[in-house]
Amino acid sequence: MLRVMTWNIRTGGRDRDGTDRRDRIVSVVTAQRPDVLALQELRGLDRTLGGLAERTGLVPYLARSCFGQPVAVLVRPSLRVLRSGRVRRPFHHAAALVRVATGAGPLTVFSTHLNPWSGGRRRIEAGWLAAAVRRSGGELAVLAGDLNTLEPAIDHTARLAGLAAAYRRRHLRRDGRTVDTRAVARLLDGGLVDLWPRAGGDGPGGLTVPTGHGGAEFAGMRLDYLLATPALADRVRAVRVIRDAEADTASDHYPLLAELDLTPAALDQSRIFGSSRPARAPSSTSPSSGSASSRGRGRF
Repeated sequence: MLRVMTWNIRTGGRDRDGTDRRDRIVSVVTAQRPDVLALQELRGLDRTLGGLAERTGLVPYLARSCFGQPVAVLVRPSLRVLRSGRVRRPFHHAAALVRVATGAGPLTVFSTHLNPWSGGRRRIEAGWLAAAVRRSGGELAVLAGDLNTLEPAIDHTARLAGLAAAYRRRHLRRDGRTVDTRAVARLLDGGLVDLWPRAGGDGPGGLTVPTGHGGAEFAGMRLDYLLATPALADRVRAVRVIRDAEADTASDHYPLLAELDLTPAALDQSRIFGSSRPARAPSSTSPSSGSASSRGRGRF
């Protein structure tokens, strides 16, 4: 089995009051043992993500942000990375991707974080992602991340009624009444499959926010998703939200983990220290400066 996990770790694992949650984040990741980890909200980690990743036994591939916070895909060293890069569109945050070799063919993992303020912008960003998956994802692809969007086909009226007006507006269309689920709907209309309804099994409806750490802007919501191509969805064996004691205080989102019926392709030992490994993040803060090596970096 190959384990893919996504997690918004909130502002790089550190809070404004000085609270450092990074030890708890490392503990959760180490306990869950993902082979591929999609992370969002990596504020302040542009140059230091490698140290955090090393503590988890993973190798990071970072996508910087023009306006918001970086995202990344972290990969277990036993997986052979075929390509890495970012989706080159003006996201509020960013979208990173890494392609790894498996016994069933290349697996492409996208990590993204959609606009937190505007449903219209989220819909546009979802269109960019749908096109990127269609263009370069291949048969086996998964889009992982915090989509800041409620799922379609569910009545969210009661859930939103308890939120303060400023937070409720984030999830409503311009008429102030209609719940805005267009971003996720656009991705599903593009052919992706929501893995939680397919194989979720931890009871509380796959809700990923809020946690014990807080989240006044949330009200028992599923904002974090794993959306897969149909061929990959057929290989999902289990999906669960990680709600243990460590995860409850490590972030304001819970991690979402999927187990896939895939095995890593045989690793060419001569490449372990080759150019498919990411290089140190450069000093430039340009969003086009990823942490992958020049051979691994690509435009998608």
